[in-house]
Order: sequence, then C-alpha cells, then structure tokens
Amino acid sequence: MSRPGFVLDVDRSTPPMLFWHGEKFRLERLPEGSRVVYPPEPVEALADPDAAIRHALLNPVGDSAPLPALLKAGMRLTICFDDVSLPLPPMRRPDVRQRVIEAVLDLAADAGVDDVVLIAALALHRRMTEAELRHALGDRVYDAFAPFGQLTQLDAEDPDAMLHLGTTDQGEDVEISKRAATSDLIVYVNINLVAMDGGHKSVATGLASYRSLKHHHNVATMLQSRSFMDQHRSELHSSNWRMGRHIAASGIKVFQIETTLNTDTFPEHFAFLQRREWEWGPKDRATFLAVSRSLDRTPARLARSIFHGIRSPHQMASVQAGEVEAVHALTTENLYRQQLVEVSGQTDVLTMGLPYISPYNVNSIMNPILVACLGLGYFFNLYRGKPLVREGGVLILRHPTPWAFHPVHHPSYIDFFEEVLAETTDPVKIEADFEERFATDPWYIHLYRTSYAYHGVHPFYMWYWCAHALSHLGGVIVVGGDVKAVRRMGFKPASTLQDALEMASDVVGRDPSITYLHAPPLLLADVR
Repeated sequence: MSRPGFVLDVDRSTPPMLFWHGEKFRLERLPEGSRVVYPPEPVEALADPDAAIRHALLNPVGDSAPLPALLKAGMRLTICFDDVSLPLPPMRRPDVRQRVIEAVLDLAADAGVDDVVLIAALALHRRMTEAELRHALGDRVYDAFAPFGQLTQLDAEDPDAMLHLGTTDQGEDVEISKRAATSDLIVYVNINLVAMDGGHKSVATGLASYRSLKHHHNVATMLQSRSFMDQHRSELHSSNWRMGRHIAASGIKVFQIETTLNTDTFPEHFAFLQRREWEWGPKDRATFLAVSRSLDRTPARLARSIFHGIRSPHQMASVQAGEVEAVHALTTENLYRQQLVEVSGQTDVLTMGLPYISPYNVNSIMNPILVACLGLGYFFNLYRGKPLVREGGVLILRHPTPWAFHPVHHPSYIDFFEEVLAETTDPVKIEADFEERFATDPWYIHLYRTSYAYHGVHPFYMWYWCAHALSHLGGVIVVGGDVKAVRRMGFKPASTLQDALEMASDVVGRDPSITYLHAPPLLLADVR
C-alpha cells in the first residue's frame, strides 16, 4: 500500500522545502507555523495492463454490451484518442493509448471491420507531429493507418468535416466531427490525469468546434465552476454533460475507455522530487545539488530540451470501459483514491512552485499566459469543497515566467500578450472586445489547420481559466519572474519568497496562515 498524502506543520526542525522554478529548483525555508500539503505516494500499478484492458473491453460497465458484440463487418468504426496534452510528462513507451487501441483493433479485425479511422481529438489544440503520434500510438498502429489517410487529426475549422447536431435544452450548439457522428460506433480512448478530464468532456469537447466550445469555454462558465476538479460544483462539467447527453440522444453510440495512471512521475535520476525532504538520504541530497547546480549553469533553451526529453515511468493504475457516465464514475473514484488529501480549513496565503510543463507547452515554451493558467487555472483548482486559500487571500507562485513564446505553437498568444493584455487584464472585457476577432482571424485559422499552432482563440481560454481565481483572490505575486511579464498580467513581482510574504501581509495582515501546495506529483486537496 502506498502512503497517503498528509499535512505537515512546519516547526524549527523542518528542513527547507523543494520548490519547482520552471526548469530549475529552489529550496525555501518556510516560517514556523506554516503547513505543507504533501501528495500521496503512487498507488500500485496494474500487474498486467494488457490483460486488464481486455477484461474491461469484455466486461463493460453501465448499459453497454461487450465491445466484441458491438463490432460487425461492414460497420463504420471511429477510434478517437486524447492528444499530446496528456499525460504529463509524456510516458515511457508503450503509451496506454497504444495498448488500448491495439486491443480494440485486434477485436475489430476479428469481427471483420474494415472501415476504421483514428482521430486525434484536438478540439482547438495544435496538431501533433509524426514523432508525437508515433509515441502515443506506437509504430505498428501509425504505419498501418497514417499512410492510407486513416489516421487523422480533428480539423475543427473544416466545415466539411464537422456536423451540427442541434442544441441542448439550454441552447448550446453541439457540433462535432462528422466522421465520428456518422459512424456506427465511436470508441474513445482517454487518459484521466485529473478529475476534470474524461466523461462526456471527451467527445463533447475533444471532437468539437469553436461554435460548440464557446458555450462553456467562457468567463461566465469559469466563474461558476467552483473547482474544475469537483464535478458537482463545476458548470464546465455540467455543460459538457448536457452536450454529451444530447449527443447520445441523437443516436450516436460511444464506447468509452478511460484509464488512470499512478503518480510515479519522474525517472530515477529525479527521484528526490517524489521524496519528502526530511527523508532525503545522502544520495538524494547529492543528486539534488548536482542537478540544481548544473541547471543553474545551463542555457534556458537547453534546459527546456532536457526536461521535455523526460519520459515518465507512469504506469496504468486502472482501466474501465463501457457507457460514458458509468465509466467516468469509476474513473473518478480511482483518481480520488490516488490524489485526495484531507485538509482542515483555508489559508491566508497559498504558495506553490510551478514546473516546466503544462498541457499546452509540451515540447514548447511555458510562456507567461501558460504560467498564469497553470497556477491560477489548474493548481489553484486542485481542490474539492473549498479553495485552499480563503476569499481575499494571496497566491504566491514561483516561476521564471519568461517573456518568451514558441512562434510556431503559440502565434496568437504573442499578439494576445502584446496587444490585449497591454490594454486590459479583465477577462470580461477581453471576452467582449477581442475574442471574436482572434477566433475568426483567417491567418490564425490557416496556421491552426496547416501548421502546428493552437487556434487563435486559445490564449483567451487560458486567461478565462484564471477567472475564478482572480475573482476569489486579493492578490497574486510571482517570485523570480520576468518583472515586465509579471506586471503585464496585472500581478506583482517579487525577488524572494520572503519579499513576497512581506508584500502579502499588506493584503491579509501580519502573521498570516501560510500553506505550501507541494506538487507535482498531483494531489487534490479535500478542504473541510
């Protein structure tokens, strides 16, 4: 059994805490009386993942027949899968998507199914490269499908490739991939890294167009989502569920396959990242010092390359298949078993170190907008019940926050940062004054369709993701970030954590309660 997560009260004997700082690490000594929320250790992996996958396909949950009974000669089968944004970091081969898709294809071949198409469910994300597709699917699948045009990536801006299915009872447009919608069966292969993933969100978002996405990727929805990870308090979840149920009512059959991974996130030479600081042995301390000193001397571009070359030893912890909602209920239970940590009460100041990677900068640069989204959109929302930080409290992030952008992946981000944020940081005003122009810009659409660029509207979504945190907090401070970049986003820069805590006291008063969210690996604070 793995050890559960827990809350540590800091006293005089507590060693300095390890903070991520982008592609670097920092040790910080927290004031006495602070608390540290530690994630659970990795749960036990499945002993035979291939056998577990086959069992799930043959023994589905909910109102679904076994997959072999759904496969027949002459049918149209579309297999959809999560894109490069999951898992983080990319896992060692074989990726779980490869394992699952190979099992599905073997059953399809046994049934004599010839019309099979694979679709990377990009929504408005960038296209995957050949190397990324090969890593996710394996060479066998890639070579069998890609040369014949049967391995595709969603093009949400191709009017001939999308099909409008009407609207939900709340007037939300539902438009998804035509190939998927007109298939006899959609098999969706999902990786659930956090509780926000999966369920109806897989098809209703992953295969959707801007016309659909704008109904829930907007400021109002984000403000009404009181933790994206707590599905019963998330309007993002509710909207996706309405759309997913509308898709099912339209007669479209979805066989959902969801997997969870354990949080064995980093390879052995970074093992100190997953050990509690007072348990570091001589080898951990020596490795940390050697790695830190080396990274401090390494140019930023090379450091990014080193970290993005990491292949995680994640292993499959669960797999479930069948009817979407029944599958996702089990998936959520498995995620909570891995990630939940009970925390008593909120804090005045919440601090965290942000790593080099987010769902939207794989093999790329963590630009300032993505730093904001990771800290205020994702890590802030790693809670169930109440936020870790009280209303009016302060969030302190540690990240270098470089004024740097990947020109191929994030062209609209550059213009958003230079033009939009220079005028206003208010999500409501940004949505009203700028979104449509970026979303419909022909050049951004061209780059999304033909290059490897995120859609023109994508930086808006990343900023909206911060809306709940921005409305809740009394201040955001970034330690060690590019001063001009931090101020452009409306945040306050600080040189050290101690300076940041002094600045925070101007907002929350002297002697505030302080909590450090010690992640990744990921955790979910169950705040009581």
